[in-house]
Amino acid sequence: MTTQEQAAWYRQKIEEALEQALPAPREGDLSGKVREAMRYSLLSGGKRIRPILALAFCEACGGEALSALPFACAVEMIHTYSLIHDDMPCMDDDDLRRGRPTNHKIYGEAMALLAGDGLLTLAFQQGLSFQGDPAAARDGARLLAEYAGAQGMVGGQCIDLEQEGKEVTLEILAQMDRGKTVALIAAACAMGCTAAGAGEKELQAARQFAFGLGMAFQLRDDVLDVLGDAAKLGKNTGMDSARDKRNYVSLLGVEEAQRLVEQYTKEALDALEAFPGDTTFLREFALSLVERES
Repeated sequence: MTTQEQAAWYRQKIEEALEQALPAPREGDLSGKVREAMRYSLLSGGKRIRPILALAFCEACGGEALSALPFACAVEMIHTYSLIHDDMPCMDDDDLRRGRPTNHKIYGEAMALLAGDGLLTLAFQQGLSFQGDPAAARDGARLLAEYAGAQGMVGGQCIDLEQEGKEVTLEILAQMDRGKTVALIAAACAMGCTAAGAGEKELQAARQFAFGLGMAFQLRDDVLDVLGDAAKLGKNTGMDSARDKRNYVSLLGVEEAQRLVEQYTKEALDALEAFPGDTTFLREFALSLVERES
């Protein structure tokens, strides 16, 4: 199976699991509107990077990939809720996501807020439905809370808001992105290892991989924000510049930012040496992300 075929298989299983975890509301359901809004964003496609990594790391640690589906769904729900809230007028005020109008443009700000809240709580219900060792379910939920909360993703978003209109240093930018971007990638990789019953050595290597990949992914995202095609990206380009927000390209230039993409990518790939299983998919998948045009 090629990397593309394996990624497509993972993605198919993830889509099926997400659909099952959040079925369409029944007729007459008075709270059905919020479920409709949740489904609008959760089932809108996307690359499914984080859940794919959860399944792939479970497999790399000797586990059955599909056993990690509850964790994969959980991390994707957290990611989707963060996008809904991030797009709202009180945050980035975006009107396009994955090639479609953002959630609040369709359902209004109040319902979009509730949709994000609903996905956040459903994520932990999904994670705790893991069918393996109960201790692994507990550890997976703990990891998700750790990486998604104020010390991780939420903290990174806080730094982003606090730095608007200020001169941002590379150190602050890196700290922000370790929260906004790296944290959920790390959660996915670590949760995949946990599903397989991996030890601390593999968990640490998964975190190192996630750091390298997450930083390379964010750097590439900043390059694409300057050079990319909005039609291919499915979101508006040039938004950081329009908001007068600093990123790696504005601080370093395109050439140096791309050099750092390559440096962080190497760090991610080097971390895979700690895994005894076949990591070909993870290597090629990581390269496809950091070399992407959309």
